[in-house]
Amino acid sequence: MAETRTATAADGLPKGFRSAELGWPELHRIPRPPYRLPLLGDVVGAGPSTPMQDSLRYARQLGPIFRRRVFGNEFVFVWGARLAADLADESRFAKHVGLGVANLRPVAGDGLFTAYNHEPNWQLAHDVLAPGFSREAMAGYHVMMLDVAGRLTEHWDRAEAAGRAVDVPGDMTKLTLETIARTGFGHDFGSFERSRPHPFVTAMVGTLGYAQRLNTVPAPLAPWLLRGASRRNAADIDHLDRTVDDLVRARRAKGGGDGDLLDRMLETAHPGTGERLSVENVRRQVITFLVAGHETTSGALSFALHYLAQHPDVAARARAEVDRVWGSAKAPGYEQVARLRYVRRVLDESLRLWPTAPAFAREARRDTVLDGTHPMRRGAWALVLTGMLHRDPDVWGPDAERFDPDRFEAKAVRARAPHTFKPFGTGARACIGRQFALHEATLVLGLLLRRYELRPEPDYRLRVTERLTLMPQGLRLLLERRAAAPAAAESGSRKAGAAKAGADGAGSRTAGATEPGTEPPGAPGAVSRAGCPVHRPAQ
Repeated sequence: MAETRTATAADGLPKGFRSAELGWPELHRIPRPPYRLPLLGDVVGAGPSTPMQDSLRYARQLGPIFRRRVFGNEFVFVWGARLAADLADESRFAKHVGLGVANLRPVAGDGLFTAYNHEPNWQLAHDVLAPGFSREAMAGYHVMMLDVAGRLTEHWDRAEAAGRAVDVPGDMTKLTLETIARTGFGHDFGSFERSRPHPFVTAMVGTLGYAQRLNTVPAPLAPWLLRGASRRNAADIDHLDRTVDDLVRARRAKGGGDGDLLDRMLETAHPGTGERLSVENVRRQVITFLVAGHETTSGALSFALHYLAQHPDVAARARAEVDRVWGSAKAPGYEQVARLRYVRRVLDESLRLWPTAPAFAREARRDTVLDGTHPMRRGAWALVLTGMLHRDPDVWGPDAERFDPDRFEAKAVRARAPHTFKPFGTGARACIGRQFALHEATLVLGLLLRRYELRPEPDYRLRVTERLTLMPQGLRLLLERRAAAPAAAESGSRKAGAAKAGADGAGSRTAGATEPGTEPPGAPGAVSRAGCPVHRPAQ
């Protein structure tokens, strides 16, 4: 865990970790766990590998705002809907880069996700890259998403024919890595042709795990306790850097690509200032997109597939919608994905129960009072526990732990207060690629439901692994090919057919889409400002 420092940043706030005592004048009024140990703090019953799940347990015991002390540093957690809505007020609060996110800065620097608010490269990169997520760009990505999905279904067809269960998190990671690499950077990692994870994935998992481990040991002891892990992390960062440098070098040697995200990073000047991204910042942005652009989306897909397998009635209803909306077309057009409204509800309900970005942090822009009750000084911050916000019984009812996609039926969404569904964060720093991630996830769920019956392994019980993001652990599913299933996404030599299917929908918006309390999930034309998996694993 980073030490609190007395030096100040460009915004005038202390650098490094800021313990809650520095910013909450009436901290004593906020509940804490009953068993506080000298030096160690509130660690009774907590485990180093499950910090977020431990916090969910404390939340149930202590209420909508509480605090924990770990190794001399105090944290404030919030999950009550009124408090979270107040923290979403952009005029008084902003994104806070803290906890594991700051620990990722050695690899991602001032990339879109890890930049501090006072660093100028965030706005520069955002403005340069925003056109890369226009409707026209998304229609082009749809074609490549179909092609990568075809590689997944070929892989699953072989497993189904052999009677083998499929490794859901592993295969979703392959799928989403190839999708962001192909669409954003014109690169193919060959994930489905490998028996083991691509070294880039191994290095990525290592950096995320190390960032989380830094929060579980006292800062003065980290150099000794994490000596071996620190060396491995340095090697992982070096591998990520070299992979991206090779990718950029190849693009420059080629003289450009097809106008994808990498081309924009390398060639596009800011429309207002004429500034360009530096060579170093391009590397950081590419790493940000490659790592975060597949890590949380793979988790979202994995949780959704778990719930579909556990609830065959829900899967049958979603499958019937896919068959009705897509009909006999070999590959769905771009606009057809947005029409899978019930499939989108399944995805939203999975993200409600297990948001793969399990928390986000907000800091006060000036001295203020949270919800009229808790004074906060400028720079004071709180961590919003998204998983508990999504389980607030005052919002979601006494059965909030139950999986029920109809919570996202249009009428129910309109009836809920704003800022109660925040699976990917909030505010001006919300995800630039939100349409991309939600379109990809909805498309893939539709393709898999269309092609397979999903069966859980009989003895499986959901366990969740944490590496800053959340993922179901050890999830394997048994497949049964639908006898009358239409052909899935085309790939290889049939790519031209998929391209035509994508072009047919080029004029519509993606499935992505809900601003809580306005348009229903999946409504054509809806755009979420809640954030997305593309570059927000956690805040």
